[in-house]
Amino acid sequence: MSQGHSRGKRLTMAEDPLSHPALDKMAGEEFLQEAFQIILEEAVRKGTDVAEKVCDWREPQDLQKILDLELRSSGEPQQRVLEHCRDVIHYSVKTCHPRFFNQLFSGLDPHALVGRMITETLNTSQYTYEIAPVFVLMEEVVLKKLRELIGWGSGDGIFCPGGSLSNIYAMNVARYQRFPDSKRTGIWALPRLAVFTSQECHYSIQKGAAFLGIGTDNIYLVGVDERGKMIPADLEKQINKAKSEGACPFFVNATCGTTVLGAFDPLVDVADLCERHGAWFHVDAAWGGSALLSRRHRHLLRGIERADSVAWNPHKMLMTGLQCSAFLLRDSSGLLQRCHCANATYLFQTDKFYEMAYDTGDKTIQCGRKVDCLKLWLMWKANGTEGLEKRVDRAFEFTRYLAEEIKKREGFQLVIEPEFINLCFWFVPPSLRGKQGCANYWERLGKVAPAIKERMMKKGSMMVGYQPLGSKVNFFRQVVTNPVVTKQDLDFFLDEIERLGTDL
Repeated sequence: MSQGHSRGKRLTMAEDPLSHPALDKMAGEEFLQEAFQIILEEAVRKGTDVAEKVCDWREPQDLQKILDLELRSSGEPQQRVLEHCRDVIHYSVKTCHPRFFNQLFSGLDPHALVGRMITETLNTSQYTYEIAPVFVLMEEVVLKKLRELIGWGSGDGIFCPGGSLSNIYAMNVARYQRFPDSKRTGIWALPRLAVFTSQECHYSIQKGAAFLGIGTDNIYLVGVDERGKMIPADLEKQINKAKSEGACPFFVNATCGTTVLGAFDPLVDVADLCERHGAWFHVDAAWGGSALLSRRHRHLLRGIERADSVAWNPHKMLMTGLQCSAFLLRDSSGLLQRCHCANATYLFQTDKFYEMAYDTGDKTIQCGRKVDCLKLWLMWKANGTEGLEKRVDRAFEFTRYLAEEIKKREGFQLVIEPEFINLCFWFVPPSLRGKQGCANYWERLGKVAPAIKERMMKKGSMMVGYQPLGSKVNFFRQVVTNPVVTKQDLDFFLDEIERLGTDL
């Protein structure tokens, strides 16, 4: 080879972009360090500081201008990207703030947060032991612990992307268990299937029936009592009605912790009816399931051990962070795997060098699946079962405190005495007090909560949800799950409601 030819080859290699990394590792680490400081200062410290706003409200068109959301053909300097990070955090709602009561989740557990960070950094998919060995083993340990709290000595399960999908999984597995050929032949070979759930159930039951081809017309809504609990006698009436109409009662959903009132359906009675009629018994305990950790309050879920399946969201009351939703089965025969498997040979090869039982990915309808067990496992390791029990008990104590304070204050009226940690109440401004007999009283009262909500959002002082329910006009639903909340925060909450609504 000539010297000139060799020199030309070396030059070509030097200029070849594929011969060098396309990312600057040093610059990347520097960016991460600065970004982590912003996260710690802006999201963690300020986000949990009671002196800071829960949100810095902006109208959509104004926020669009502030954020500079346009994606351009050329990259921006690192400092500008860091400014974007600050803006994103600043204008987002601080759900870890001590005065955020808007959802069924709130607060920030540092150990769970670290679990989430590690999960994002490792960026693996939990479908095979090959690619996620630690998390396959960890997930089964966590699911086993949750099953034990339900009262099952064995069983199955998987973490799902939210409680809604857990409920849909339950419906799908129930159908497969009753009609295993339906996986192959589809709905054409099935009788008309009937689903039973209370009027206060989560809307995912309706979505699930639509998504699975069962149809929302085939949901039989069961009446509830004045506390929002399913009435067993009406459940039996609806089951018999469905049978008389030629439908097959295959699935009953009971709720432990309804979204608004926090009601717990009578599980023992529902279980008896499911056994009598041969229906799958599912418990949606996405919200109320964490009461199982409390020796003082687990009685609310008496009979849950008789369920065929349970949905439970630790990301709500236990503060593991979104998302952490377990779908749990009493069955240990592999029903979940048989129902959902597709046996993709590029993932689930039959000649692997390790035991294929550890490849759990075919239990789900997903392919790629986010690791949701680490944040719960790490938080549980740090706090222990006793620490989590104290967290649950504290939430109940705060609800009792707030309920008693409401009873002492003029203008505050409980919708219902709380059984769980959902505290529902109206604020009656001075202009409406003593006028309950007037023709337009309830219409006017229904406009109070939305007006107060708008004022608190624009002020940024706190956040709490409101809603109507049946014939009841708009009322507030206050939920405390954040362990950094104090009595002073709850006193402020009531004072602020009064300040914002006195002139209405």
